Parts: sequence; structure tokens; C-alpha cells
Amino acid sequence: MDGTGPPTDALALGQRVVAVLETGARTATYKLATLSALVGFCVEHLPADPAAALDVPIDALAERVIDLYWPQVRPFDGHRLRQSSQPKARILTAVEVLRGAANAGGVVGLSIARLRMPDLYREAVAEVALTLAQQPLYRLQRLPGGRGEPFLYDDSWLHSGITRAAIARHGGEIRLFPGVAAALARLSGLLTPTLEILWVQDVRRYNAFLDEDVPDIAGHLFGRDRVSLAKPRVALREAFGTQCFYCATSLSDGNPVDHVLPWSRVPLDGLANLVLACGGCNTDKRDSLPALAHTERALSRDRTVLEQLAADIGWPTQYDRTLAAARGLYRSSPPGTPTWQGRSRTGTWDTVFPPGWVVSTVPETGFT
Repeated sequence: MDGTGPPTDALALGQRVVAVLETGARTATYKLATLSALVGFCVEHLPADPAAALDVPIDALAERVIDLYWPQVRPFDGHRLRQSSQPKARILTAVEVLRGAANAGGVVGLSIARLRMPDLYREAVAEVALTLAQQPLYRLQRLPGGRGEPFLYDDSWLHSGITRAAIARHGGEIRLFPGVAAALARLSGLLTPTLEILWVQDVRRYNAFLDEDVPDIAGHLFGRDRVSLAKPRVALREAFGTQCFYCATSLSDGNPVDHVLPWSRVPLDGLANLVLACGGCNTDKRDSLPALAHTERALSRDRTVLEQLAADIGWPTQYDRTLAAARGLYRSSPPGTPTWQGRSRTGTWDTVFPPGWVVSTVPETGFT
């Protein structure tokens, strides 16, 4: 491997990623968070050409890393969970400061903090981005002792003493080798749970009180510290009626609000990814990839209405991110991937004749 590109086979790339993670030194969960952020970015920014390279802004990775650690900085059983074997944990500290300020200001949820506390949020992103460049990004592809050739991106300019100015001179981004973005997006359904398993193992290793008698902490780490969806529920009921989005049954008060694209794959709480559902559909669908028709119908809702609702309740819409994530999830799914059609009904994703908005790299005009 000469470092000019990744293995052409997605599975081979995935095996190499996991091998580096399992054999390389991990003194913190930062490598796992960085790789998880990379996978998520690739899903939402999947190139039209599977063999293309992809530029990834380090600030964009930092935002995704903050998303990942936001629920994890909550106390667990009265303890502050350590995520590093080192005394200082810069990323965790940055997220804790931001979350503490949000809590003090009565702001619940990272998406709301991003809207209402932009200066503090940007400060956190800047600190996390610098930490990523100085630590996990230039170690992510290496075996112990710095051995091994880069196979995801060129990391020759990254080092532990790099400055913000030096990062800016490199455009503030890393460039994934040709084909890597498509491979990581295609492997997202396998890599994400693998990363979470390794993450839980590391957290147990860093926290001595987490012995076998302590309940499993995966729910605390990855249970998705979802904010209350009461406001979106009321707004969606008033705008679109009180029927289940999937089966059209009448809904009672307090019905579930469902993430059309599963939260476990793309943690998007924006109105564009939220619909009202009955308990039966919500439970049956769970983390399944929905049938394309469901996603297409959700994205076909009047965007002007969604934006106005978001403004009225102080909530993000995330329409563009939801559309990009949908495109990435479907395009990176191989033929025959199971999709949720409805209660007790499963189909498969047929890639022979995908609609234009899935293939296109720009939103279709049909989506308002």
C-alpha cells in the first residue's frame, strides 16, 4: 500500500479500519468518535462518483464529535465518566463547558444550544477541531509506533503541535482518498455498531467502578439524549393533522414522534426528519431503513411550512441535511437491503431505477 488510495473493496477497507482500531493504542475514545464522525459525514456528503475523493472540513468533524459526546458528559450514577487514560480530556471538557452553559441558560438539547448560543458553540467547535488535528486525526490510521501507511487520507501534515494557522493553510480540511467516502458510507451500518462496542469496552476500562455488577452503560452512551419532542409534536399536529404518517390511524394525545431516517444511522432531530406516528408503527419500525416512499413523502412536505413551524417554536428544520442523509443512505445501501414498508411488512431496496433525487447531487425541484 503506497498511500495513494484505499483498497478498492469496501469490505477490505472496513477490515483494515477495524484492524487498526483493535491493534493500535487507544488512550482515549477520540479515535472512535473521529471515525464515527467521518462515517456520518460520508453518508451525508456521498460523492456522485463512488471512486471520487472527498474534502472533509475539520470543523464539520468537530461538530459531529460534539454531537456524539453531548449525551455522554452527563453524570452516570453520580460519576463523571472518564473517556481517557490521560488526566486531561480537552474534547470532553469543551463539551462539558458548552453543556453546562446551556443548562444554566435553560437550553435543552444541542441543536437548540447551537441556535441560541452561537458564540459559545463556535468556541467549542474551534477547540474540538484543534484537538482532532493534534491528536486522533494523525494517529487514526497508524499502528503502535506510528507504523503503517495512510489509507483513508493524507495525514503527513498533521502532528501534535499543529496550530490553527497551519490548519487554515491546508484549507482547514482533510481529503479522503478516492473511493474512501463511498466505502465508509456503504459500511456505515456495520461500522457504527462496531465502534459503539469498542467505545463501551474503552469506557469500562477507563472507569474502575464499572464492574460486572453495573448495568450496561451502552444506553447512557448511545441512548441518544433526545430532547423532549413535545414542541415538534404539537406543531406537526397543528400543521399536518392528527393521523399516523405511516398508517393514517387517528392519534391520541402524547403519540410518538418518529425519526423517518433512523436516529441510530443519522442523528437528525430537525423537523424535516420528524413525523407523527402511532405506537404500533413507531415500535415496529424502530431503527429500520424506511421504504423509499415514506422518506420521499416526508421530504415532499411543504418546506415553507416546515421552516415557519421551526421559526415559531425555535427548532431546527435540517431539511438539507435530511435530504443529503437520505440520498447517502439509499445510494450506499446494496441491492436487497431490507426496508420497512409498514407494520409487519418488510421489502427490499431496489437500486435498478432509483428516483432522480436519490441519484442527483442537488435537491430536486419537486421538493419544496
